[in-house]
Amino acid sequence: MLSVCVAGATGWTGRPVAEAVLASDDLRLRSAVSRSAAGKDLGEVWDGAPNGVPVSGRVEEALDGVDVLVDYTSHDAVLGNVLAAIGRGVSVVIGTSGLSADDFAGIDAAAREAGVGVAAAGNFSLTAAMAQAAALLAARYLPNREIIDYAKAGKPDAPSGTARELAERLAEVNTPTLQVPVGETSGYAEARGATVAGTQVHSVRLPSFVVSTEVVFALPDERLVIRHDAGSTPTPYVAGTLLAVRAVTGHTGLVRGLDTLLLMGDR
Repeated sequence: MLSVCVAGATGWTGRPVAEAVLASDDLRLRSAVSRSAAGKDLGEVWDGAPNGVPVSGRVEEALDGVDVLVDYTSHDAVLGNVLAAIGRGVSVVIGTSGLSADDFAGIDAAAREAGVGVAAAGNFSLTAAMAQAAALLAARYLPNREIIDYAKAGKPDAPSGTARELAERLAEVNTPTLQVPVGETSGYAEARGATVAGTQVHSVRLPSFVVSTEVVFALPDERLVIRHDAGSTPTPYVAGTLLAVRAVTGHTGLVRGLDTLLLMGDR
């Protein structure tokens, strides 16, 4: 039985993930992290019924006896949390967005040195994983592409972690060549979006969206669009996160993308 700590256990995704760990037969929720609820019992924080899971204010205080840390916190806290866990020999599942390619390179190096596994995904939804796997396959044959990233009006970061991860992983396949380089665009060059790992990414922030990611591939006189839409609840992310928790301890170093974990299991 794996012992798990969920950082962000009172949050939108962290709570249902922690609840699913509690309900699982092969996982044990040993501790939780929430700065606003530090020192309390997690069950009391949720609904008033104690469940014996202590809440700490910092990840460093919650890692005793933990096999896997699940992080659903914030972009300004996640890197420190991950490195703290790795330093204690704890594997990590990263569900928080906002980490850069350089951050992931450092995480991979630290994890390999410590001999632990780290699984990171901009989106732990199973359907999002399949969309990303399809995009990586298409990129082998269709080098021309752009990404459109949709999210709610109040989302503070751009692009979303899902879109950034997709751009960075597509760069491992190839880099598009623009017919008109962004710097030579007349009018407003910023209208061409941000260049993320060689791919143009356009972030739309409007009410009614949660997170939708669309990659458009094109050849002369034809197009292929691969799109994933997330609903308004965290339900899609729970099963994928638990799958990653169960798999991550079998790896050393960083594994990016739930699709990678799924495909590894098929080899």
